[in-house]
Amino acid sequence: MNFSRKNNMAGTSLPAHDSNTGSRWMLIIGIICVAAALRAPFTSVGPLLEMIRDDLGLSNTLAGAITTLPLLAFALLSPFAPQLARRLGLPNILMLAMLTLSMGILVRSASGTVTFFAGTAMIGLSIAVCNVLLPGLIKGKFPHRIGLMTGVYTVSMNICAAAASGVSVPLATSAGLGWRGTLALWFVIAALATLFWIPQMKSLGQNSAGTVRSSAVRIWRSPLAWQVTLFMGLQSLLYYVLISWFSVILGERGMTPGHAGWILSLMQLAQLPFTFFVPLWAGRMKNQRLLVVITFVLFIIGILGVWLGRTELMALWAICIGIGGGFAFGLAMMFFSLRTRTVQEASELSGMAQSAGYLLAAAGPALFGLLHDAAGSWNAPLALLAGACVLLFVAGMGAGRDRYVGDRL
Repeated sequence: MNFSRKNNMAGTSLPAHDSNTGSRWMLIIGIICVAAALRAPFTSVGPLLEMIRDDLGLSNTLAGAITTLPLLAFALLSPFAPQLARRLGLPNILMLAMLTLSMGILVRSASGTVTFFAGTAMIGLSIAVCNVLLPGLIKGKFPHRIGLMTGVYTVSMNICAAAASGVSVPLATSAGLGWRGTLALWFVIAALATLFWIPQMKSLGQNSAGTVRSSAVRIWRSPLAWQVTLFMGLQSLLYYVLISWFSVILGERGMTPGHAGWILSLMQLAQLPFTFFVPLWAGRMKNQRLLVVITFVLFIIGILGVWLGRTELMALWAICIGIGGGFAFGLAMMFFSLRTRTVQEASELSGMAQSAGYLLAAAGPALFGLLHDAAGSWNAPLALLAGACVLLFVAGMGAGRDRYVGDRL
């Protein structure tokens, strides 16, 4: 795919090139640090879910809401993030989001159930803003390196996500931090990301207040935009359900919490190379349908393996799911840029996909727990995930076409 054609920058006030090489590298470092803080607060919860559930006296359905609540926050705030960036300035709103994220992590670990869910909501709202605005920022500042920068952004996010899953149980048990101390520990990453974003308050400049404006394209009426949204929502549903419940499933199969946590970490580590390379591959392809097919095959093998396969091969099933998730997430992030012509369209498509998409995903963890409570087994919930894989394939084949959201079909 020709980047100069797919990344038309008409209508954006973000400069395509910085004369100051140092400021560009500082921006890259700032993006990496912010990305690193966006998943660890979630992925650290899954391995500790049983501990949190028992300590707070939660049902499985309410325990599923621990993941559902921030997804609802994503859905509610995502459509308004471009408007907030227009009024307050892009660097300002991102700084505010990082401060809120840091505070939310501390509030979540403060005392009881109320503060736990209040802090979780704060985390969700702040991450929603970053999720929506960072793809547009990358499109505007790196128009000829979108695939590379998207890969760097997603790898940074997933490295911390995988590490958080793997070390949560040892920190809570062997290190004696408990689940509260372990979850509070991720404040350090959020605080560092906030500090590294401070230079961007100056380097992006006052003109950034106008970088996200309404586009002429009616995004919410575009069938292609809805296909991107459905793809985004379904891959998010699969990810957050597995982050929430995979360790619990493994525990019921006889694994220790520590072993289950590392299997979950392995699943996320398997994503890492592909969250980097898939955006590069997608940006060079005329359409992305082949990548969608590979995504579906990997997901369905992994989920059917967890459902019907041997427990001894659980690491293999986790790797298949992880690689499939890497393909899906990389594609979802690239669709925001590849299916749009301008920064404005990219930001609005990102807002739409992460609003409606996360609203769909929000139903996943709680529904998964509810189905288990009702059926007394994991058969019905895992069948639901297999069905979601089929829908992901259908949506992806539409979203992977070589078209823009403003094109007439």
